[in-house]
Amino acid sequence: MRIVKLPHLPSETTKAQPGDLLPDVWYKGKEHNIETNQVEQHIKMKNIVIFGAPGSGKGTQSDKLIEHYGLEHISTGDVLRAEIKKGSELGKTAQQYIDQGQLIPDDLMVSILAAVYDGFGRGHKGVIFDGFPRTIPQAEALKAMLAERGDSVAAMLELDVPEDELMKRLILRGQQSGRADDNEETIRKRLVVYHTQTLPLIEWYKQEGLHHHINGMGSLERIFSDICQVVDNL
Repeated sequence: MRIVKLPHLPSETTKAQPGDLLPDVWYKGKEHNIETNQVEQHIKMKNIVIFGAPGSGKGTQSDKLIEHYGLEHISTGDVLRAEIKKGSELGKTAQQYIDQGQLIPDDLMVSILAAVYDGFGRGHKGVIFDGFPRTIPQAEALKAMLAERGDSVAAMLELDVPEDELMKRLILRGQQSGRADDNEETIRKRLVVYHTQTLPLIEWYKQEGLHHHINGMGSLERIFSDICQVVDNL
């Protein structure tokens, strides 16, 4: 057994000497606590994927999350339109795909989202990702992008609304807004695409331990209360 000689520690009747290690140990301990607190604060960043079919209330609940928690918001549609409008290189590249009637490649979309995410700086409380990811490769790409920055998704919130209710909401929205794409035929096609793409992604987030089911039926206040129960415990 190796015997380790402990340094002299001051007692109640003796004063600390320059060679005593207690002040140094105390300081390092304090410094360690500060670092630990900083790490804990960093982990509490609440990046959230809000997920659901068209008409499930993602936009409404995102607005309430932003107001209540002070989170940032990234909507893929809004981001694309903004990048194209300001004529950024990423926006020009995206426009070329759109003009050719092609889907924007995942790596380009992630690059655009990364640029917006980085624009929030390091002091933000978290970001709501709305409309992305929609496929497993996109979820993997988002996870990798955040990991490069030492961040991660804290939760995926799935707003679950029956299809017949989604149809009612979207048709009503089309009547109120005049959106040409909110007609029954187009809505059904969009819902088919949604269900085809989302079921595997829901399972993927379950395997990641991040999936949270939210009943999207009922009052906005009750739905938001259920969401808050999840977010408050992250």
